[in-house]
Amino acid sequence: MASEYAAAPTGTTMAVAPPSAAETVAKVPHKLERKWAFWCDNQSKPKQQGAAWDSSLRKLYTFDTVEEFWCLYDQIFRPSKLVVNAEFHLFKAGVEPKWEDPECAGGGKWTVIGNRKTNLDNMWLETLMALIGEQFDEADEICGVVVSVRQRQDKLSLWTKTATNEAAQMSLGRKWKEILDVTDKISYSFHDASKRERSTKNRYSV
Repeated sequence: MASEYAAAPTGTTMAVAPPSAAETVAKVPHKLERKWAFWCDNQSKPKQQGAAWDSSLRKLYTFDTVEEFWCLYDQIFRPSKLVVNAEFHLFKAGVEPKWEDPECAGGGKWTVIGNRKTNLDNMWLETLMALIGEQFDEADEICGVVVSVRQRQDKLSLWTKTATNEAAQMSLGRKWKEILDVTDKISYSFHDASKRERSTKNRYSV
């Protein structure tokens, strides 16, 4: 693990880094602002006939400390460990990574295209640290993030809950681009429109 950790008081933005050796020895857990849950969806395996689209979606771990996060990330949750057509999700505890979830139903998502061979792991980690470290001004608007590994094009999607709140979504999109150090334009689509039209129509972009 890396060598430094700094935590801000509850209610403020915190820097999330691996605990130092001294802190590990002290075994004092550093509580996060809220609980989060990791999910996995392995769509590489054929589904049984008639199975629901989300039949392979599984909630794996819920955590609320920095130490738990780093243990889980280091051991399991890196996109480079995924097979093609699989996904990792990090969502707020109590929110399921589904369009049908009440927190997600009226929302949408920002999407960034990544390359698994170069920077997908890094972009995923930077996003996770920004989420659990409360680095977004519109943090209450965020549902979670999904990393999707595909044969041709990997991607990250930041899910939010109020798609029609353009000001909030634009703020989130700009901040996410800054965190990821992305220069290409990124776009936002509404879940509801995607469901109806079976295609993604971009509504906002930054």
